[in-house]
Amino acid sequence: MQASGFVLAGGASKRMGRDKALLPYAGTTLVEHVAKTVREAVGPVALHPVIVIGDPDRLPRLDLPVFPDELPGCGPAGGIYTALRITQTDWNVLVACDMPAITADILCELLRRADATERNCVAAIGTNGQPEPLCAAYHRRCLPALTRALRDKRLRMRDFVKEIGAVWVQVANAALANVNTPDEWADFEAKLS
Repeated sequence: MQASGFVLAGGASKRMGRDKALLPYAGTTLVEHVAKTVREAVGPVALHPVIVIGDPDRLPRLDLPVFPDELPGCGPAGGIYTALRITQTDWNVLVACDMPAITADILCELLRRADATERNCVAAIGTNGQPEPLCAAYHRRCLPALTRALRDKRLRMRDFVKEIGAVWVQVANAALANVNTPDEWADFEAKLS
């Protein structure tokens, strides 16, 4: 199955106090680390470049293509909308840039399940029962439904993936943890030590 990969890095990082995407991690930045993980899942970069959805002026040093959000101010829904508008493939892996523990194995499982379903979304769900729509594979057939949701100002992606009948793949909560504050980042780094 051919799939494209996207990393969502459009947030303002207000709670972190600095740009989460550019936090130093594993010898690179957090966004580049997540993009590398996505690339491992979708295949060689020459065939399937991983694209970052975010502000190109804010992310100028990346060795990755950065596309601006077509609908700024709409949160992750706007970033997913942008990805589905520019994609060249039916299936698309989308991951938030602030999920450092996500693995290529998890993303590959999302794609395996996507290849076996007629539904338009396969999303991770934590063992705590919380869906994670920012770690998911979306078919570009989602675009009309997402366009309607955005038009109606229904921006919560957890509601959207439930509405479109996502297939759920259970994943350990720790793999889906995101880092939004300096304390969460410090806790994550401490667990690595």
